[in-house]
Amino acid sequence: MIKEKELQTMIEIDLTGPDGNVFSLIGKGMRFCRDLGLDDKEFMTRMTSGDYENSVNVFEEYFGSFVILYR
Repeated sequence: MIKEKELQTMIEIDLTGPDGNVFSLIGKGMRFCRDLGLDDKEFMTRMTSGDYENSVNVFEEYFGSFVILYR
């Protein structure tokens, strides 16, 4: 079967699964920063400057335009 390729416009991350681990979010965020030409050092500093909720909020602030986070 040949199927048309669909463009994926949003990346989905389930925060209740292994991808929701703060270290996973930091890793994905660092890659996104490098890919987008953003300052990954500032991102890392902000991600590690508070608790888990802070990290989720920083991740959302940086990448919320193309990443959907599920709780």
